Amino acid sequence: MKERVLITGASGFVGYHLIEAAIKNNLEVFAAVRKSSKVDHLKEFDIQYAYTNFTNVEALTAEVEQNRYDYIIHAAGVTKANSTAEYNAINTDYTVNLAKAAVASGRIKKFVFISSLAAVGPIATVDGIITEQSTQLPVTAYGHSKKHAEEELKKFTSLNYVILRPTAVYGPRDKDILIVLKQFAGRFEPYIGKIDQYLSFIYVKDLAQVSVNALTRGNQTAYLISDGKRYNRYELANITKRLLGVNTFKIHLPVGFVKVIAGIAEGVSRITKKASALNVEKLNELTAVNWICSIDKAESELNFHPKYDLNSGLEETLKWYKENKWL
Repeated sequence: MKERVLITGASGFVGYHLIEAAIKNNLEVFAAVRKSSKVDHLKEFDIQYAYTNFTNVEALTAEVEQNRYDYIIHAAGVTKANSTAEYNAINTDYTVNLAKAAVASGRIKKFVFISSLAAVGPIATVDGIITEQSTQLPVTAYGHSKKHAEEELKKFTSLNYVILRPTAVYGPRDKDILIVLKQFAGRFEPYIGKIDQYLSFIYVKDLAQVSVNALTRGNQTAYLISDGKRYNRYELANITKRLLGVNTFKIHLPVGFVKVIAGIAEGVSRITKKASALNVEKLNELTAVNWICSIDKAESELNFHPKYDLNSGLEETLKWYKENKWL
């Protein structure tokens, strides 16, 4: 019989690719989704659905036992919310409850938690590099909620877990980076302030594969995940412009001006109850000097060898967007 894996956040961008990678690695997939989730894009996969209740440990334990899961990849979470409490409830509490169920069931061989590089935070010097030994100093409520989830997970001494901290994830089906790429395609190239800034990226298929690798490697430790490259702030646009064959109008917006716009977006969010991708706190991440991280530990212990750099990843991503009329 095939071993079984529960993938949470399965209806999302990363979840789709986790399912694809798990199936390719001969695993039987149970996709945790809400009853209101759109799952038409998952119909191509031979999977079973689980309507997982993350707020109830007893129900979670029963689900793990009844469906006989062998592994869990926990990717469910929110990257934007209207309050710190909402970030903590979903990113931290859900993780803790699922870990409790994994321990109570006694059957989970590995619990892989998809955290974020935001749980560590950026560094202030352009020539530095983030490692697993770096002090965790997140600069947003999102980052703090992921850091807190990691801290709570580490308390489960009997649980065989691995924490993955991916940097900015992009690829087919991602709607966040699509916003930026549409601006470039429309010949507009905005930046916040004039600073030296270095960024890191990870193509979603590489993240999905290392997540599956982690099911049988590593134990009670964390790994930083990127493509291992160092990119200045202009390379995302430069590569996109070359691949699309367009020129852009480049503009550097004053930080103060963007902060006003972010404040307005926050106000609208409070009224509409719909979280905005841009807020004043998010500027702490968007204007950070250095997000470069080392992947030496993941390469050594997880057999992680990224197949995509930003150029090849964007080429495949843009092709998918165009073929599916997203761009």
